[in-house]
Amino acid sequence: MNMFALNIPFDAIQRSEETERLVMRGEKRLYYKFRAAPYYGGIATADAVGCSFLCAYCWNYGRNEDPVRFGRFFSPENVADNLLEIARRRSFNLFRVTGSEPILGEASFKHLIKVIEIILNAQPQSNFILETNGLMLGCKEELAQRLRFTRLLVRVAIKGVNEASFEKISGAGKEFFRYPFLALVNLERNGVRAWPALMEELFTESVMNELKQTLREYNIHSDLELESLEGYSFVLENMKRRGICLKKDH
Repeated sequence: MNMFALNIPFDAIQRSEETERLVMRGEKRLYYKFRAAPYYGGIATADAVGCSFLCAYCWNYGRNEDPVRFGRFFSPENVADNLLEIARRRSFNLFRVTGSEPILGEASFKHLIKVIEIILNAQPQSNFILETNGLMLGCKEELAQRLRFTRLLVRVAIKGVNEASFEKISGAGKEFFRYPFLALVNLERNGVRAWPALMEELFTESVMNELKQTLREYNIHSDLELESLEGYSFVLENMKRRGICLKKDH
């Protein structure tokens, strides 16, 4: 039975806590794939499962909707070894965890930190890109304080330009809209390099200007990265069910 067959909007903090209990077993976390990916010019990638949001356009929607059905538990050492082996074979100097939210709570955070430490100790000239929705980093500044790695870069995915679009896209209640912005503030305050990212295909230029204004209000001046939609048929169907249109259809 899918425990996440819940009504939208949901409490993102509660979902994060419940998800962490499912995808963590001691120091180990659920992953379903390790691969070389073409993004950022080539990056060693670990695909994990389990997220505090359930975004309509997520390419990993099914696995995050019901994470216990997928993958195997890997220790931080196992994850780092798999990623380092990919990097050696492909001469990569970039690493990431994707497909999920890496920071669901303290257990998953400690797991992530250990993965980063092992990799950056083994390849000190490499960079680790942390892709996050910013929920927990916005809730708890002390987590941002513990991310002071010289070679860490943090990409914070902004799920909507306002409370209404955030709720429709992420499935989380509109009251959680502000946390990715607070994450960017907390990261900058603690000397961690970070920037916001937004799904380009969903928002017209005038609507994106609304987001840029919000970023200015939070005193965030990092460049906005524009993501590209993975237009799988199930993604488009999920978006249709949520009433989300591509900007070309507006």
